[in-house]
Amino acid sequence: MSAGRPILRAGMCPRHGATSAALAAAALLSGCAAFSPDAGIGPVRQTVQQRLGQPVQLPHTDAEQAAAQQQAQALLAQPLSADDAVRLALLNNRGLRAALHDVAIADAERVAAGRLPNPGFSFGRTRRGDEREIERGLHFSLGRLITLPLASEAATRRQAQAQAQVAGQALQLAHDTRRAWVQAVAAEEALHYSGQVLQAAQASAELARRMAQVGNFNALQQAREQAFSADAALAAARAQQARLAARERLVRLLGLWGEPAARLQLPTRLPPLPQADAVQLERPDIEQQAIAQRLDVQAARAGAQQLAGSLGLGRASRFVNLLELGVVRNSSNEEPTERGWELSLELPLFDGGAGVARAEGLYGQALHRAAETAVNARSEVREAYGAWRSAYDIARHQRDEVLPLQARIAEQNLLRYNGMLIGVFELLADARAQIGGVNTAIESLRDFWLAQADLDMALIGKPAAGGALPASSAAAAPAAEAGH
Repeated sequence: MSAGRPILRAGMCPRHGATSAALAAAALLSGCAAFSPDAGIGPVRQTVQQRLGQPVQLPHTDAEQAAAQQQAQALLAQPLSADDAVRLALLNNRGLRAALHDVAIADAERVAAGRLPNPGFSFGRTRRGDEREIERGLHFSLGRLITLPLASEAATRRQAQAQAQVAGQALQLAHDTRRAWVQAVAAEEALHYSGQVLQAAQASAELARRMAQVGNFNALQQAREQAFSADAALAAARAQQARLAARERLVRLLGLWGEPAARLQLPTRLPPLPQADAVQLERPDIEQQAIAQRLDVQAARAGAQQLAGSLGLGRASRFVNLLELGVVRNSSNEEPTERGWELSLELPLFDGGAGVARAEGLYGQALHRAAETAVNARSEVREAYGAWRSAYDIARHQRDEVLPLQARIAEQNLLRYNGMLIGVFELLADARAQIGGVNTAIESLRDFWLAQADLDMALIGKPAAGGALPASSAAAAPAAEAGH
């Protein structure tokens, strides 16, 4: 007998043919739910490989762990490029590995949702005078059995959501790592240049001190040279601190500590600015490109489809979720054994359709969220492209106009010095005037590569919490319509 809720008896029957058939069908359905061979991270790996061209993996065995460590050591054996830094972060970042376990957990929950619900057994013994009655019952939820395919589909959607979230985390990690690499290399370059400036300033101050001792330099001129040396020392100290902070940010993203972190090598200079004919400066179709391939737009559309399915599930299972089927066998020492089955049904008299109304509201909300995501995607990619184009123009102006002019001025001043038209301190004063231009050139090149990383991320997007990864590239076409 079923306990714990009101029961509406449907009759008793000594035959169990219908029950056996239902159990056999349910067992057949539950047998289809099996664990994924890769713990469900295959779609994550495919998405990251397609978007970044870099692998992502979750080592399980000792051999896989050893192989991952060997790959990390091979990458750390030479100066780390931007692509190698992203590869090392995807391989070694512990936060990403923990997120990959979320996908494995979701895969286990999907398997559990597709299995046959556990049956229940009840046993009772009563005594009235010399009469003793024993009741035995085997029952299981008929509602869960009927809705087993729907529940399995919902669990599959939840797993897809987990895969989308982890893929988004991997893409964000790659973006943050690339930005951190650019900042760390720029800090290395700035520190190296500030060291050269400090050496020149110290030499100038020492020369001024010696000339002041023999009476060839006045106190004001000596103080100016000493002030420049002090400012150069302060700038070098700040560059050292900036280099340390940028390096540690990169080390955290790479998941390094101890001796591997100390062995981390970076290039001494940023990559040169690409030539105008090597990049596509004018991109009038960048908005359409973003809408067609951004993961957050596709995820928002998939989330709306999921809620549409949930709405249909709520309407279809409003009554069947409240069914329970039980098998009964009662025996007594004075009467023949009683066998049969019973069906219990909870009458939904007081819910007022609240569950269906809530599902309808969530579906309408998802439609507006999807439209909002498309609008925001267009704006974000326009903003990122504008920042990228401005950074490129500024860096190119520094490379093609400012630095050549400063080099020409330095060359002419050196000729004037060789002709004894100016002294050494005039030559040094002109060199100090060029310091700001070199620092600006380093910062401009850094800003360009940061803008490049931001533009790449704006074109990729990040899956939202309620969506899923697209099954194929064909899903991009309907998603593009959401932006119009």
